[in-house]
Amino acid sequence: MQQALLFSTINTITDFLEPNVIDYINTKQTFAFESFERSNIFAFEWYNIKTSSKKPEKVLVYMDSEDLFIFCENEECLKNVSTLLPESLSNEKALYQFFVNLFHDDIKFLENFEKKITDIEDSTLKSSKQNYLTKIIYYRKELLSLKRYYEQLDLILDNLCANDNKILSSEGERYMAIIGERVHRYHSYVLNLRDYVTQMREAYQAQIDIEQNQIMKVFTVITSIFLPLTLIAGWYGMNFKYMPELSWQYGYPFVILLSIIVCVVLLWYFKKKKWF
Repeated sequence: MQQALLFSTINTITDFLEPNVIDYINTKQTFAFESFERSNIFAFEWYNIKTSSKKPEKVLVYMDSEDLFIFCENEECLKNVSTLLPESLSNEKALYQFFVNLFHDDIKFLENFEKKITDIEDSTLKSSKQNYLTKIIYYRKELLSLKRYYEQLDLILDNLCANDNKILSSEGERYMAIIGERVHRYHSYVLNLRDYVTQMREAYQAQIDIEQNQIMKVFTVITSIFLPLTLIAGWYGMNFKYMPELSWQYGYPFVILLSIIVCVVLLWYFKKKKWF
């Protein structure tokens, strides 16, 4: 028998399950993979890329030589899982096809994710005025969820391939190995994307530092220009009677002209040195 069910309806199929499995499920502490004498049971948090909420959904799979049951925690999850479970196939092929359907659009999703990261990185290098830090944090959280998701499935498929209780045939082991290789590639892809986001964050911080350095350079130039003017103002503010400019009728215009000349000369010098 092959069927997708809600966790709440597990009592309706207890005749098909090992007693140890029923006790194990009732503890509600199911781990990623557990092998029994005549069956395997594994659970994972399904990161459904087709839903807008991206909230992981708990999925538990029971498999023995005759039956394949997939348990879901809510109606929406059950509806989605039912579309992934094929009909009229052996348990091994049905489980293989279930995983194939589960990962059907994952590579396209990851490629689009990479494109988003690339686009936001290009925008960050052009300008840091927008709040890219929020997007970077969002991408890191999404990739962390995907990393955990593929790590769970990688562990599950490794244990299925080990086939300690000999539930799977040699062909079934080959099916699981194929899916395991695919999950491993997806996991590596996600790790690369996480490194990419880290580089994007560093590029964002570097762009902010460059802009701050430009601002500090402007302040430094302004300070350098006004420092000689402060010296001139202090000098002529001492009012010594022996300073000829005090009794000279053009003394005040001379100081103004001197200040302008100082500013122009300093600006020309800074421009020549390409300091701003």
